[in-house]
Amino acid sequence: MIAELESIAGARWVRKRAAELQVFDADGLPGYRHLPALAVLPGTRDELIAVVRALAAHNVAFVPRGAGTGLSGGALGQDIVVIGLNRLTRILAIDAENGLAHVEPGVVNVTLGRAVAPFGLQYAPDPSSQTACTIGGNVAENAGGPHCLKYGVTMNHVVALTVLLPSGDLVTFGSPHGETGGYDFTGLFVGSEGCFGVAVDVWVRLVPLPQAIRTLLADFDSVDAAARAVSEIVATGILPAALEMMDNATIRAVEASIYAAGYPVDAAAVLLCEVDGLLEGLDADVATIERCCQKHGARSVRIASAEAERARLWQGRKKAFGAMGRIAPHLVVQDAVVPRTQLPRVLASIHDISERFGVKVCNVFHAGDGNLHPNIAYDANNADESERVHKAMKEIMQACIDAGGTITGEHGVGLDKLPYMSRMFSEDTLATMCAVRTVFDPDHRSNPGKVIPVHSCREWHGAASYAAR
Repeated sequence: MIAELESIAGARWVRKRAAELQVFDADGLPGYRHLPALAVLPGTRDELIAVVRALAAHNVAFVPRGAGTGLSGGALGQDIVVIGLNRLTRILAIDAENGLAHVEPGVVNVTLGRAVAPFGLQYAPDPSSQTACTIGGNVAENAGGPHCLKYGVTMNHVVALTVLLPSGDLVTFGSPHGETGGYDFTGLFVGSEGCFGVAVDVWVRLVPLPQAIRTLLADFDSVDAAARAVSEIVATGILPAALEMMDNATIRAVEASIYAAGYPVDAAAVLLCEVDGLLEGLDADVATIERCCQKHGARSVRIASAEAERARLWQGRKKAFGAMGRIAPHLVVQDAVVPRTQLPRVLASIHDISERFGVKVCNVFHAGDGNLHPNIAYDANNADESERVHKAMKEIMQACIDAGGTITGEHGVGLDKLPYMSRMFSEDTLATMCAVRTVFDPDHRSNPGKVIPVHSCREWHGAASYAAR
């Protein structure tokens, strides 16, 4: 089989040595390391199709992979074949008149944004990893980002896809020309985490760049006060483009790093709020938001006076996870969503849990829609610390569930959240999910072992290695 794959993609693009494969053994969540048997990096659409069809002929499992920036242990697999998509980087078309772009799955998120900006357009979903993550990966995870509060997540911006099923068959979901009738297979595929097949190309919706933008930074003496200000802002009827919160531990990590943004290091929390749209009325929205923050005890509210200052404030937020690397060598990150009104209660619970287990939790998250990202930097080589960290995270996730929340907002389930699926869903619901998956992938060869617990869904079990094939 190796020779066949080399004949398709070229020997240079089939990786089989252990040192080469270590590049693919983890995603952005390094706690999960699974060494694949092979990695194949097709460079064209036809090569990708031929690779998947060859794997189907040999009944071999595979996992599609973009940039590997995911945070759920999703785009990896022990002793299976990784199909790397980051050579498929063509922007096939920009239809500015209709607000659409047609791209291959390896196009980097920010690259698409830069390509459409001269037309006065933007691709709105902006994950914090947008300088590296790919559109294909965004589709797999239904990625969001700070500005999804106003603009929505990936599923709100994908209008059509060409999908390569694990069998090697090509199907088209949706249409760039509008509704097609029938079932919403586009919505079903977006967020399927590579379990239904591979996106060969994607049509995405573009939106106009806003006429004006205002960015505010408010700092508070308590996390609780900042959380209450969030609810106050949303209750006014103003819909910010983004409404982010960082606690003191995060602020200090950012300000000690190369991503320093000028956040006040003595603040218990900061809110980074952005409103955009037509110039008329925007300053009134800013004044209302400022009053909401002051009502809840904001020490100061700063408005970015220039694009450079705005960019600096956002750099600190988007590079916050990277800044955690100064604290300890390993990081565990979660992705729960709770009702916005429950933020004060849940954040207090997270603080209590961190104190009880003696771990340092940093909170940096999308406050406007209650999408929490509690993260703990630690040393995985310290067995006692690792045990305390993982026990703390389990309790944090349960606290989010108990508050009426969900276990993921934008990072996906992958391997990391498998243990929580049975807490969120009944066996009947999980069995239904499994039945849907089986329609797309009867043998469960595409990213096996992800999303649905094995006890709820028969998983494909491949051979230990394909080296002999």
